[in-house]
Amino acid sequence: MNKYTHSFHERANGLADSFILEHYSLSELNFETVSHYREQFARAKPGHPWNSLETKEFLYKIGAWGKLRDSSKEGLTLAGLVMFSEERIITEVLPQYFLEYREYDGAKAAGWAKRFTSQDGTWSGNAYDFYFRVLAELERHVWLEEGRALLAEALANAIVHADYGEEGGITVEKEDGAFRFANPGRFRLPIEAAMAGQMSNLRNPNIFKMFLLIDVCKRAGSGLKRMHDWQERALVQPVDILQQMNPDRTIVTLCPLLFPAEAGATIETEINESLQQQEQAWIEHGADQHDVDFGSNEANYVNKELNSVIIEQNSVNNSTNSLNREASSVKNEVDSVNIPACSVNKGKNSVNKTPNSVNNAISVDEREEEERNEAIDERLWEMAELARRKKRLAPAVMEEMIVRLCCERPLRLKELATLLERTPDGLRTNYLGKLVDEGKIRLKYPDQPNHPRQAYIGVKER
Repeated sequence: MNKYTHSFHERANGLADSFILEHYSLSELNFETVSHYREQFARAKPGHPWNSLETKEFLYKIGAWGKLRDSSKEGLTLAGLVMFSEERIITEVLPQYFLEYREYDGAKAAGWAKRFTSQDGTWSGNAYDFYFRVLAELERHVWLEEGRALLAEALANAIVHADYGEEGGITVEKEDGAFRFANPGRFRLPIEAAMAGQMSNLRNPNIFKMFLLIDVCKRAGSGLKRMHDWQERALVQPVDILQQMNPDRTIVTLCPLLFPAEAGATIETEINESLQQQEQAWIEHGADQHDVDFGSNEANYVNKELNSVIIEQNSVNNSTNSLNREASSVKNEVDSVNIPACSVNKGKNSVNKTPNSVNNAISVDEREEEERNEAIDERLWEMAELARRKKRLAPAVMEEMIVRLCCERPLRLKELATLLERTPDGLRTNYLGKLVDEGKIRLKYPDQPNHPRQAYIGVKER
């Protein structure tokens, strides 16, 4: 154990990451990382006076650079080294330092669909870049905004609370629908106290401060409490926290709701049986429309009809009540959803293939525009797949799905009803009004609520 590692462990009051490395200068830093951090800081705090500081003074302010008061000596702090240097230099001081991300795939011989470590030489290997690189991978898999926030919180907690002098390193694993965050060291508070939001006894206060300044972390002690508060909205299962000894290690496992393609398998294995039991119970007890998720048992519900799209091949175009035959149907509107694959557009008698279709007499530019619209519509159809497969979704999931659909392009009520396979009245009453009031979606014609071409537009977060 070298002198820096020894001092790291012996430092009192948990302030190890403020230890000053006298012989480690600014030249030990990865300046692409520092530049990225300063950009994030300026974005989070555009008018802050620190934005105009020189690099060394800026790093001093955030805790990455230290000065010894009783001498003229100065240098990087351990926090600055871990956050902004490079793996080879970090391990000179902290030989046990190691970061790893991996996704498991049982179909592959190696077992990993994706893997990178701080040692592979393709990136800096520091903790700051690890956070953003892993976060980009995690967000690809998660549907609900709260789910992504939970994963980001767990990732930041692992980096902030890690004991970098202990063996094992930080590992983040994705396997099926579970995400595991493991770091060396155990909590310094009882789990119950941390879950209640009590002030955390931070192992690395300067690393925490650096994340806090760019809005990655919130106030100390709030991370686990937010995980607990959000779990019902964002998770399939409760947060699981395991603390091991010899060596000390903390493992946090989250199972968030994934994107529809992955959610299918996960939800089937985790909650489908429960949903089926609930649905059967509602049917047996004659639950009303509101209780059975806004219309999934209605007599004219698309998938319940004998002549529905799903059951009968030619049903949509031949049925009196079909989508394509109604004067006010989705398919007869200019902004209609061109439902892809296995849908009404693919049938022999569909609107876009009939001899009298307007599509047979359009210009090249109009055809290109139509193709672009169809590409958007296919994406919408895929995005809404989970709602069509699950008759009863958590309200938060349905709300998030509606907002995301409406962010793709303005959608009319009947279009949303078709995409989600819900009744228009149920959507309007239980979701759309609430989302408009909350500012998550807006009306295309706000001054004319009953406009014949009224549509809903998603409000993207800034």
